[in-house]
Amino acid sequence: MDRRTFLTGGAAASALLAGSRYLPADPLGLPIGCQTYPVRKTINTDFAGTMKGLHAAGFTQIELCSPFGYTDFSSLQQYKPQQLRRMLNDWGIGCISAHWAPTELFEKADASIAYAKEFGMTQMAVAALGPFQPTGAETVDDVKRYVEPFNAFAEKAHAAGITALLHNEGFVSAHIDGKPVYDMMIAELNPDTTRLQFQVSTLQLGYDPVTYFQKYPGRFLSMHCQDWVKDPSTKTGFRQVPLGKGLVDWKAVFTAAKTGGVKNYFVELEEDPALMPPSVPYLKSLTV
Repeated sequence: MDRRTFLTGGAAASALLAGSRYLPADPLGLPIGCQTYPVRKTINTDFAGTMKGLHAAGFTQIELCSPFGYTDFSSLQQYKPQQLRRMLNDWGIGCISAHWAPTELFEKADASIAYAKEFGMTQMAVAALGPFQPTGAETVDDVKRYVEPFNAFAEKAHAAGITALLHNEGFVSAHIDGKPVYDMMIAELNPDTTRLQFQVSTLQLGYDPVTYFQKYPGRFLSMHCQDWVKDPSTKTGFRQVPLGKGLVDWKAVFTAAKTGGVKNYFVELEEDPALMPPSVPYLKSLTV
């Protein structure tokens, strides 16, 4: 699913601020988290308001995107890592993870790890290995070629006390000769230094989170949560809805997540950030 959002400017923050307040709770006994990519436009224009809105909606954990690798987060470059962490803490928000551009991890690994370490992060994720829009001409040799530098980065991160996460979008969720690239990459990853972050929306491509959490116990650390309904009027044939209002069996997903090793999760509804706050009461009510 393409990364996109339809709310810009102050509208997203206003929608989030309209959410009711909830005490931290969730199916795995962990803080309810959200990825900040869906609210990226307001992060650059009103960072404080956006973060306060997320907290008001019931999110107490976020996953950032690198201020140096993601243009929509570039305004955060003005803050030192420790300063940024203190600001978030003052707003009642924790942050142990971020997404990074591949060039940051493979060409500027030392600087990126140093930033994450100073911030206090324990996880560094990359959205995809290889092209985000595969051409279909990729080969098995390409799989190994894309995984090799990630393993090299992960070794450096591990030495600094940080876990490298592979997120499964783009080429990671493609197929070669009918075989899933994801499994090929998992086989090439060093299990001692890497973990996985599952994108639940890849269920639409045949990647069932329950199956993967059970197939690879202990290999996962995180997941991004989306829910949807079928909608033939859309380009993808699906339309995002708040968690619990769509087709995903969240009880089964969270039950299997324990086997997979998931320790944190992030709601990520990119089509409309206003869908994220209504997901909180459902998560609070879900028991596994």
